[in-house]
Amino acid sequence: MESLLQHFERFSEVLAVSRTTHVRTWDPATVRRALQWARYLRHVHRRFGRHARIRMALERRLQNQWRLEGGSGSSPVPGLTNFQALERCDLLLSLRLLENRALGDAAYHYLLQELFPGPGVPDADPETLQGSLARLARRRSAVHLLRLSGYGENSVLEEDSVLKTQAELLLARLREVPKAEAEGPSRFLSILWERLPQNNFLKVIAAALLLPPSSPRLQQEELEPGTPKTLADGDQELVRWLLTKSDAMAAFCRNLPAGLLTSVAGRHPELSRVYLGLLADWARHLHYDLQKGIWIGTESQHVPWEELYGKFQSLCQAPPPLKDDVLAALESCKAKDGDFQVRGLSIWTDLLLALGCGS
Repeated sequence: MESLLQHFERFSEVLAVSRTTHVRTWDPATVRRALQWARYLRHVHRRFGRHARIRMALERRLQNQWRLEGGSGSSPVPGLTNFQALERCDLLLSLRLLENRALGDAAYHYLLQELFPGPGVPDADPETLQGSLARLARRRSAVHLLRLSGYGENSVLEEDSVLKTQAELLLARLREVPKAEAEGPSRFLSILWERLPQNNFLKVIAAALLLPPSSPRLQQEELEPGTPKTLADGDQELVRWLLTKSDAMAAFCRNLPAGLLTSVAGRHPELSRVYLGLLADWARHLHYDLQKGIWIGTESQHVPWEELYGKFQSLCQAPPPLKDDVLAALESCKAKDGDFQVRGLSIWTDLLLALGCGS
């Protein structure tokens, strides 16, 4: 075990160095040894992946290592931070070296030859490193596009065609995230939520939830070798993530346009129920101001009457069964609140009257 821990720590240091200018001293032999080391650790992952004790021991050692080094005043570039990273350590090393301009010409050419040996060269791995690099490059391109699109509220990137393209890329990347990884697609989405401009990310999610199953880009990617044949997987992952990420779901329902939310609610009943629940909760925070004759919130973060009414109005313009569900929910809340028939006593009565549905 101790020997394995030392291998893990030393290779983590190699990964950190691979993004620094120190690689200018590397020759082809150094690159070859580093790649061999990475493949050995990938083999370790395959062999011990189901051994919880070994996995936890390795992760504790790595966390302690980076905590000690980070506390010494330096800011080390993270290498391997958990056992799961062993599965793709050769991929991480190769990608970092390819992106590092300090790597010498001879070492760089050797790396390219190792990664892309050309046709007719056998590969011992069932999943080639070249294929993994290509998928990672596509995933990074998608994230890069999502990040760039978050800046400039009035830019052309707000156009539906661009949002649709971003949505297609997001679904395609979701279907590539291995579900065997810890939390899989959910973790990937949470990372995007934390790192990307959130309002734009929510718009992309909404666009993805509204994509038809026959989207041309998704059809094309489905035909690629090794791609799962379930187009619905991506949007179901988005639904599951929203349902478990309460802050993202609240921001989704609060910040997106009412019409867009209505379309999503009509397509996904699970989200519709949560959306209605949030609207009802927001309505309960309002009270009637007798002097002004309007419903107002006591805190600045409370949803104003105008916004609440606009969202309910949009929902009531939807075709059945969504419209019927919304009206039934409003009538139920009105009955529980006293079933008043005059304005100013119950927000549910006033909403129904404003929507032209009151008796």
